[in-house]
Amino acid sequence: MNPPRTQVILMADDDVDDQLLVQDALSECSGGEREIHFVADGEELMDYLFHRNKYAAEGSAPTPGLILLDLNMPRKDGREALREIRACTELRRIPVVMFTTSNADTDISSIYDLGVNSFVTKPTAFDSLVKIMGALTHYWFCIVERPQHVASSP
Repeated sequence: MNPPRTQVILMADDDVDDQLLVQDALSECSGGEREIHFVADGEELMDYLFHRNKYAAEGSAPTPGLILLDLNMPRKDGREALREIRACTELRRIPVVMFTTSNADTDISSIYDLGVNSFVTKPTAFDSLVKIMGALTHYWFCIVERPQHVASSP
């Protein structure tokens, strides 16, 4: 196995409690080896990825090696954000995991049709969240081989 190339996770979720739980779970399973950034909706996600508005300053928005995307968010939901990410040559290679409370077959099917890499239903128990975060980060940062991200500014 190769060492991880990128250790940045970007989570788009409007629920601050979910953000804190994921941060705690990630700290517990990785010992703080990974950096996580949060945005509250799809609009802010795209600002982050395109280095716009409050993310325009150099270094304020490091390229994520993994995006955790909530399905239902204000302003721009996960579907809309995923469509934009997959339509952009500079962003489409970033793995996106839909991380949501939904487990509806229609949501799962439609999200895979839009090009998501994985669909994971948020667990209700913290120990399950720790396991999921450990598995996701291990898989995306340690197991899979991915091309180097070459884009600097989409």
